Amino acid sequence: MDTSENPASRLRRMLREPGIIVAPGAYDCLTARIIQQAGFPAVYMTGAGTSVAALGYPDLGLATMTEMVSNAAGIADTVDVPVIADADTGYGGILNVQRTVHQYERAGVAAIHIEDQDIPKRCGHLDDKRIISIGDMVQKVRAAVDARNDPDFVIIVRTDALAVSGWDDTMRRCDAYVEAGADVLFVEALRTPEEAEKVTSNFNVPLLYNFVESGKSPLIPADELERLGFKLVIFPGSAFMVVCQAVSELMSELKNTGTTASMMDRMATLHQCFETVGLSQMLAQDAQYAGLGSATSG
Repeated sequence: MDTSENPASRLRRMLREPGIIVAPGAYDCLTARIIQQAGFPAVYMTGAGTSVAALGYPDLGLATMTEMVSNAAGIADTVDVPVIADADTGYGGILNVQRTVHQYERAGVAAIHIEDQDIPKRCGHLDDKRIISIGDMVQKVRAAVDARNDPDFVIIVRTDALAVSGWDDTMRRCDAYVEAGADVLFVEALRTPEEAEKVTSNFNVPLLYNFVESGKSPLIPADELERLGFKLVIFPGSAFMVVCQAVSELMSELKNTGTTASMMDRMATLHQCFETVGLSQMLAQDAQYAGLGSATSG
């Protein structure tokens, strides 16, 4: 890893290099640490996971820009790999989009994606979405591109038009968004492998695939997505959906038996949890400074 690169520059380089970038979704600092320690090259901060886990709301556009940036900043501060963050619709009009870019960039993330849903938005794999006009979204894209201070900060542009206005309008939108300066295209809720292959053949910019278990898109493995021409794949819901199921089972066992002893083989130990977030390293650093203090006082 080149420590002279900032996260945005590193992600830019990764987008130019061969191979697909697999970015699992983190909803907090612990899941981000686990993703990095598993060896993934990037972390995706999921908006749905942030809304569900941090706020206790479904993904209906209820998380504010401030809440999302705060979560992104904590995650970016926790890991060394680039963080790609959900920025929803940009949280308003042109000026809001520019402020959103400023805030996420200051938070230390490498990239954001903004989408062409109307407000209030909803999860891209739910029904009854609404979209803004191509012209209005082009203005948002141009505003986002102009707002970044670091030219390497990656602007990913998502369209939700496929489920609303169909394939032809989706392709027109993608053309317009690329012309407006999108670095990466994100066509939400592709419905078939054939659509996935077709969209990558139409554009020269990198394409992102959204892998959502129990969503509307086929669950195409990363190596096959790479063969189809995708450069980036995110797994936004995997972690929080597993946690939702696992904690529900744990609470059911506790409620029914009054103990969790039978589930200990499915738990990390307390020490393992602390090690995941840097226990040994921090204790060693503390001891080093304590030693320096003792030497100075002696």
